[in-house]
Amino acid sequence: MSFPNRQTVLDFLKENPAATSKADIAKGLKVKGRERAILREVLEELEREGKLERTGKRSFAQTDRPPPTGLVEFTRLTREGDLIGQCVGDNGLFGPELIYGGPSGKSRSRAPAKGDRAMCKIAGRDDGEWRAYVVTLLEKRVSDRIVGLYNKTPHGGRVSPASRKERRELLIQESDRKGAGDGDLVVAEPKPQGRRQYGPALGVITEVIGHITDARSASLIAIHANDIPVEFPDAVIEEAKSKQPADVKRTDLTRVPLITIDPHDARDHDDAVYAEELEDGWKVIVAIADVSAYVTEGSALDKEAEKRGNSTYFPDRVVPMLPFELSAEACSLKEGELRPCLAVELIFGKDGHKKSHRFLRATMRSAAKLAYEEAQAAIDGKPGGKAGDILETVLKPLWGAYAAVAKARDKRSPLDLDLPERRIQFDASGEITGITTKERLEAHRLIEEFMIQANVAAAETLEQKKSPVVYRVHDTPSDAKIAAFAEFLQTLDMKWVIGERPQTHKFNKLLAEIRGGDYEGMIQQMVLRSQAQAIYSEENLGHFGLNLERYSHFTSPIRRYADLVVHRALITAHGFGPDGLSERSAARLEEIAEHISTTERRSMAAERDATDRYLAIFLADRVGAEFEGRITGVTPAGLFVALAGSGADGFVPISSLSDEYWVHDTAAMAVYARGSGKTFSLGQIVRVRLREVTPLQGGLLLEMLSEPLPAPKGRHEARKVLTRESGGPRGYRGGGGGPPRRGKPKFDKRSLPPGSTKKKKR
Repeated sequence: MSFPNRQTVLDFLKENPAATSKADIAKGLKVKGRERAILREVLEELEREGKLERTGKRSFAQTDRPPPTGLVEFTRLTREGDLIGQCVGDNGLFGPELIYGGPSGKSRSRAPAKGDRAMCKIAGRDDGEWRAYVVTLLEKRVSDRIVGLYNKTPHGGRVSPASRKERRELLIQESDRKGAGDGDLVVAEPKPQGRRQYGPALGVITEVIGHITDARSASLIAIHANDIPVEFPDAVIEEAKSKQPADVKRTDLTRVPLITIDPHDARDHDDAVYAEELEDGWKVIVAIADVSAYVTEGSALDKEAEKRGNSTYFPDRVVPMLPFELSAEACSLKEGELRPCLAVELIFGKDGHKKSHRFLRATMRSAAKLAYEEAQAAIDGKPGGKAGDILETVLKPLWGAYAAVAKARDKRSPLDLDLPERRIQFDASGEITGITTKERLEAHRLIEEFMIQANVAAAETLEQKKSPVVYRVHDTPSDAKIAAFAEFLQTLDMKWVIGERPQTHKFNKLLAEIRGGDYEGMIQQMVLRSQAQAIYSEENLGHFGLNLERYSHFTSPIRRYADLVVHRALITAHGFGPDGLSERSAARLEEIAEHISTTERRSMAAERDATDRYLAIFLADRVGAEFEGRITGVTPAGLFVALAGSGADGFVPISSLSDEYWVHDTAAMAVYARGSGKTFSLGQIVRVRLREVTPLQGGLLLEMLSEPLPAPKGRHEARKVLTRESGGPRGYRGGGGGPPRRGKPKFDKRSLPPGSTKKKKR
């Protein structure tokens, strides 16, 4: 047999994945002279058979094994919400699928989205999965413009990017600053380089969007950093102004006292509710704005709504999916005004279980617009204004129906993770006046449960009529996540049976048992992390969190494109009019579902970014102050801590904890000192000092004041078992590398202390 042969080449590549070029292979196999021609033939033959992929002009990789470092394109979202990619070669994508595993080491690149490419470190796991850890994100920019902070210099100025995903800086000549002043937030574009080859590019400022001290500018930075479309094209605005609802046959619901219950500052009212008692149960009507009557398939409005996917909500503004003329006017269920709607009539037994339902294309007139607080106060015995007028006729029947439906909900046992939400408050000038925790009222739960029932009815009806459906799915936690969760509980001397199908009532039982105890915070965080991400899909995977077999989004078509598609499907399925779901759109449902899942992720990222900046601005004058907080993230590089009261996230570098050698225990979600065994764990209450604030990027650098806790009983032996099975936790002195958890420190790298454990002198 000639040398080199096929098997020696494959064996060599398997043992040396970093050796990808023909020269590397020849050197490694000690191929010389005429044997090089044989090697070339072997490589070409393996490529033709699909066992090797050409990753460059003279480089190869095994198709079942990616290189340790390479260019990755992220192509799709899984049903669990994981982002999947493949390596990129000269001939396209190759190799096994890779799961996005977060940033690599101290990389501060933003999380990629579908369609992004990135240079990644690639690592295999024992379960056969491959993970891609982003080193550098190579973005597909809509344009070359950047959003940043303008600082004046002796010869003009410099624009430093506000977005973490942007690495460029632009030098601005005096004639190109267009009135920008020191500290202004601006949009700038690069100028042609000409012969200039070194240093930052020259740029020209095209827009001043605010000042670094203006709290309202924080959301503008997040909007541009995450490519959220803001301005509507002229054709869309014109269509919104002139659009008339479709002329179709409708059921008259104008005499039914449907009411809207929303936040006090809501401008768009998607849904209205009504209930009445029957002899053997309850009738509930949920009426939803008939947006499909205005936004027809293929129109300029429809194309823009699909492009945006959803509205994006910031503490001080909304970037809507539809223009104001529709979202806050024509489609909004305003009190006393005639509106087209799509309604579902739900019949419940006294035990709260749904007996039947039917959909109506109707006309309604809202009897009252109430805030949650108004409705709740009236039920609690403090009626006032409109709430007092309709207390007996409308509100009490609604609460009676909810009491019945809540019994069935409790029996169903949806996942009980009622985590607090915080609201940033502003005064008339836009300055932040405080941070409050949103009170969770029974009125919120009432509307939420009726909306869930309407969404279930939509999915059931479309299935019964064999119609295409865009489901809202929340898949069962994966085996890998449950195994990690069980390992974590083991470190606390608690047990979780693996091998059985996860069920919400088991999570709820655990949460109830630890409520009020030392481990409540950390176990809540780990339950949350064990869950898949909810996405849209044309395949029904059920909704694990709500413990429902089928579920769609039907109740918010003003702000979610998914709901608009479901409305059209219901219209077609019932023959309610010609403006339903076309065959062409039905064939695109998989594409639409993937797209709106991506836009939802984009909006969530923008909302988090904006909130981070608002909180950093709010805390900017509190440097040196001490706070109580809870550890919400543990990485080899340090600890993430959420501050009590504001909920702001800050970072404690591991190098600043002490001079001890700190070990990152992945299973326990903790770091502990190797000598003393003292521990900082996920969920632990600690006291910290605010050392530095970077409002431009929304970062807080913290100093740990609390002493670490002794290892809990049972953790020492559990660590021994985990160490034997996994090769042991990793140790760090003064920080660490390796792929961390998803997420990253939200502060400028210049804020980090040096690698040694000594405090930085100031």
